[in-house]
Amino acid sequence: MTQPTGAVPHEFSTVAIVGVGLIGGSIALAAKQRRTALKVIGVGRNAARLAEASRRGIIDDAASDLASAARLADLIIFCTPVDRIAVGVREAAAVCRPGTLITDAGSTKGEICRDLAVGLPQGVEFVGAHPLAGSEQQGFEHASASLFENRVCVVTPQPANSSKSVARIAAFWTALGSTVTEMTPAAHDRALAETSHLPHVAAAALAATLSAENRVLAATGFRDTTRIASGDPELWTAILLGNRECVQSSLAAFDAALDRFRQAIEENDAEGLKNLLKAAKIGRDAIGSS
Repeated sequence: MTQPTGAVPHEFSTVAIVGVGLIGGSIALAAKQRRTALKVIGVGRNAARLAEASRRGIIDDAASDLASAARLADLIIFCTPVDRIAVGVREAAAVCRPGTLITDAGSTKGEICRDLAVGLPQGVEFVGAHPLAGSEQQGFEHASASLFENRVCVVTPQPANSSKSVARIAAFWTALGSTVTEMTPAAHDRALAETSHLPHVAAAALAATLSAENRVLAATGFRDTTRIASGDPELWTAILLGNRECVQSSLAAFDAALDRFRQAIEENDAEGLKNLLKAAKIGRDAIGSS
């Protein structure tokens, strides 16, 4: 576990954010508000969307060409779907100045970190990261400078990373308000399969069971339980397939839990069912509401 003390104002002169959506837009706002970056460049394929993000003051400049932004940046943050991150990092790293740091905000880390463990140019480092923040909402219209406050950000260094680079990435996220912890990419993916990826599958499966005629009866409980199923299907397809082995293990554990409930109901076992519900309540209450 690592808890850096924080970043000095304008730790990075120019930060390039690749993918200016909810997460990327929130990073831009937070970095500017907290004076962690002097200038933020938004990088994306949709010029009109970037222009609107600039008009709203979320980014300072826009670039549709990754290489042009990478040449100027001291820090590059990839907020694209996870299946595009490794390729994008290599494209950016090829033109970066020595000393440039590259990180990401992807929900899977194993494949990305393995792909980028070797082969980057001398003097350019990739340090994986994952801020545990966000929502089912999409787009920079929902971005907030406070999104990362009091949230955990996992940093997943590789053996080849220098301690200085890891500390700078950790300090960046700390400066945005996060509590930083270090994990291996594999440990991260096992944990997130249980805490994030499985819940998304469960919410999606539950939402898919709702018949059209009963939608009018779907009240608070159903809406709360299935809220995250409104997430971007393309984004979540990449996440689930990118962490498929860990997700499969979590699905097996979930299947076993469902079987215990199914058996208690089939056997009209009130005591067994109550004990299952008690254990679930204790686990949920231990998390808190924040």
